[in-house]
Amino acid sequence: MSTSVENRYVEGNFAPVTEEVEAHDLAVTGRIPTELVGRYLRNGPNPIGPVDMRTHHWFVGTGMVHGIRLRDGRAEWYRNRYVRGDAVAEAQGREPLPGPRHPFFGGGAPNTNVIGHAGATWALVEAGGLPVEMTYDLESVRYIDFDGAWPGAFSAHPKRDPITGELHVVAYYWEWDHVKYVVVRPDGTIRKVVEIPVPGKIMLHDCAITDSSVIVFDLPVTFQLDALSEGYPFPYRWEEGYQARVGVLPREGRAEDVRWADVEPCYVYHPLNAYDLPDGRIVLDVARHPKMFSSDYNGPNEGQPTLDRWTIDPAAGKVVEERLDDRGQEFPRVDERLVGQPHRYGYSAAFGEGVQHGGLLKHDLEAGTSDAHSFGAGRESGEGVFVPRSDDASEDDGWVMSLVYDAASDRSDLVILDAQDFAAEPVATVHLPQRVPFGFHGNWVPDA
Repeated sequence: MSTSVENRYVEGNFAPVTEEVEAHDLAVTGRIPTELVGRYLRNGPNPIGPVDMRTHHWFVGTGMVHGIRLRDGRAEWYRNRYVRGDAVAEAQGREPLPGPRHPFFGGGAPNTNVIGHAGATWALVEAGGLPVEMTYDLESVRYIDFDGAWPGAFSAHPKRDPITGELHVVAYYWEWDHVKYVVVRPDGTIRKVVEIPVPGKIMLHDCAITDSSVIVFDLPVTFQLDALSEGYPFPYRWEEGYQARVGVLPREGRAEDVRWADVEPCYVYHPLNAYDLPDGRIVLDVARHPKMFSSDYNGPNEGQPTLDRWTIDPAAGKVVEERLDDRGQEFPRVDERLVGQPHRYGYSAAFGEGVQHGGLLKHDLEAGTSDAHSFGAGRESGEGVFVPRSDDASEDDGWVMSLVYDAASDRSDLVILDAQDFAAEPVATVHLPQRVPFGFHGNWVPDA
């Protein structure tokens, strides 16, 4: 790597790890709940080759999936595996994966999310890359284009409806004059595609769903050809004057059925959740950034994101915006059983200036209170994932799981908190054999 220019996204715990490792019967402090049977998976960027320090962006490194398998109160194994894109296959002297390649994105290695769906494990990315199927043990299998039915780019953030089991996807690609809303059945086949025209070549990281609708973000970060010609691998920039808005599309509607409502200029990567109100309005809780890629072209560093509530009135085309918590925070998560349904609790990761990681926050949005969990000096958390104690447990009856980096040992732990005693000492800490670089999204994938 060139060192002529500083770049925080290849330093400290942002730096890649160099080895794929495997460890069994991991050491544990505390007791792992026996109800937890499955895998905690996390995806993130891990560049396999040299990077240009001036232009390197946190969002573009080669994908690497980390996994911890829990069963019978034990941490049976830890594995980390590159998502075997074409560059990884060449570097490792292995055969390229079967399956089609996107014309522009090519054989990239999805680096943003990892989910379980249709009996398989999928590594995901946005903006052009196709999903990669992985085995239970995290070996890459193939690129997925849904037997030729996929209409181009996928998304890093499908929303699974807990009632139907369908994935709701809103995807973008720089050559399109629209975004695509796609519904994927529980068996992995495509049921529905809607092309929604938008005025700019936007970056759209996530969406939200309710019982009635899909929420589409049309915000002022757009593809800039000049940035690409200057060598930036992630050529999206803040576009001053672009009208920020949200669209409400009835789930079975057509593009002309979208109702748009303006919001104050900002950027949103992640909604916490959304739900319908009886009077036809929609509650949408989001992590709101004041700007994005306006002055820092290497990562999301344009002021602290806050937890905000947007109440959308689709009939009037208006949004009421209010602040729920002004502390810097990102990666908001809700009990996945309540996606699209009214929620009381939410969890987020502390997120300071300069992408400074910290502890975790728990919000009681009904009481208007919050709790914080600090992991101690030199210990920094990523996204927190809520796991219910059982399928029929009440909301917040379960655990919050997160990967925590320990600077003193230069290793990471999987930490399990009691969601109802959030600030207390962890229920269990699983000690991993190496560090897990700061990345993006993780999920608990139960075996059942």
